[in-house]
Amino acid sequence: MNHDRLDIGDSSAVGQARRRAADLATDSGFGDTDVGRISLIVTEVATNLVKHAGGGEILLRAAKDTRGNTIDVLALDSGPGIADITAALRDGFSSAGSTGTGLGAIARTASLFECYSRAPGGTAVFARVSSAPGPAEPGLLVDGVNVAYPGEVVSGDTWAVQHRAGKATVLIADGLGHGPFAHEAASAAARAFDSEPSGSPAKALERIHAALRPTRGAAVAIAEVDAGRGIVRFAGLGNIAGTIVADGATRSVVSHHGTAGHDARRIQEFTYPWSAGARLVLHSDGLLTHWTLDTHPGLLAKHPALAAAVLYRDFRRGRDDTTVVVVKGAA
Repeated sequence: MNHDRLDIGDSSAVGQARRRAADLATDSGFGDTDVGRISLIVTEVATNLVKHAGGGEILLRAAKDTRGNTIDVLALDSGPGIADITAALRDGFSSAGSTGTGLGAIARTASLFECYSRAPGGTAVFARVSSAPGPAEPGLLVDGVNVAYPGEVVSGDTWAVQHRAGKATVLIADGLGHGPFAHEAASAAARAFDSEPSGSPAKALERIHAALRPTRGAAVAIAEVDAGRGIVRFAGLGNIAGTIVADGATRSVVSHHGTAGHDARRIQEFTYPWSAGARLVLHSDGLLTHWTLDTHPGLLAKHPALAAAVLYRDFRRGRDDTTVVVVKGAA
């Protein structure tokens, strides 16, 4: 679930980003046509970052969903923003004297496309290319970002999700510190989580605690969103934070002090209400705890990957691995 992060500061970075995306797509088994689609998207978003925002960053991720392989592209900037996204999607619209086909071309080329912008305040673009595009499955939608500590090749964070019968169970693990040993601890948590795709969050956390004893340990949290019963069950050790957003109000979930694998004096499960249209935001301590939606109207209505990326962009600490996951219920 780790994203590759690419700084886009000038025109020379555009070609580098395109080549990295093409290599990622080829390594993921995409054919020439889809590699071309991905290359076009990355070229357009990187060019827009340079021309319109004075630079920014691109996050790339190869993954799988129920329909096949996917490549996700997230382009993030803190530039002047777009006052009218509908107009910007029309071919021929330009604020920089270009042909004005950028956003429209991205939207047409991608299997899934969304954009969020504030003027001023920056723009975030999300584009996904799927090897077998089709309609999204109904139910809870879960996605996020995981970006390594600056300078590290691997992230010491990880996250995973299990879907079954109207439920989504989400794991976030933050290995102590950063780098390869933190990555090893977080990966061990994910393997233990995947080993038994059923049971309560507390039971899963107990299993992970035992599995992490040979590692340096991790902060770990597990949230089960059960839309049918209208509840969230949550169990956590350490500084993984969670917030339920519903009907204009927010509610934090409770995680006990401790470190999975080493210090778990108390593993306790808490239950919270979940309503139609609610959102759950989970994150590692790479994100500031006082993040707010006050200046981000409508953000959580967007695709969870895009919402998580904007929170990462605007509220990251910048000195740790950062993971943000959003669970979106049906409206």
